[in-house]
Amino acid sequence: MRLRHKPWAEQFISDNAHIVIEDPTQFKGNWSAVFGNDNPLHIEVGTGKGQFITGMALQNPDINYIGIELFPSVIVCAVEKVLEAETPKNLRLLKVDGANLEEYFAKGDVSRVYLNFSDPWPKKRHAKRRLTHATFLSIYERILPDNGEIHFKTDNRGLFEFSLISMNEYGMKLKYVSLDLHAEMPEDNIMTEYEEKFSAKGQPIYRLESQFVTQ
Repeated sequence: MRLRHKPWAEQFISDNAHIVIEDPTQFKGNWSAVFGNDNPLHIEVGTGKGQFITGMALQNPDINYIGIELFPSVIVCAVEKVLEAETPKNLRLLKVDGANLEEYFAKGDVSRVYLNFSDPWPKKRHAKRRLTHATFLSIYERILPDNGEIHFKTDNRGLFEFSLISMNEYGMKLKYVSLDLHAEMPEDNIMTEYEEKFSAKGQPIYRLESQFVTQ
């Protein structure tokens, strides 16, 4: 998908430093200083336009949330979404690369990782770029507590099957697997923009919850 360039994006992000944290490395191991409490911290890697993470923050005021998005022209949409929601106190955004999470989070800083409609990278030679590849799983494991969880949604069956195999081979426990989430439609399900688009076309939404297992 081609991203539309927004020349004003960087300035807009700078003007909203109360939402997009400029230097997250300074809070590694001390995210309570940002939120003013010791509530659990959940992150979404690849937050896109921010509908999911904003909805989760509003739905769960006793949990802190951070949405992570690399591209300025995308994260500005998430900033606008947060502003529309009157800037929930339990929500922040980071404009960083999800491959570098250990620069910003220490072991146990994050209680849960969300991966929603990640780029499937369908070519085999690009498998290592998939956010559920073992390389990324090891990163998540090092910032989550023992028995920490990953919650994953996608419309791409190939990526879903790859993720099931990847997590199983990594030794993770699959706690929940759905091949058609909207047939069940949990009451607390917050949809992303992509989820709304694909489900409206009748495409099944795949979802799983997996947990790292302490050896």
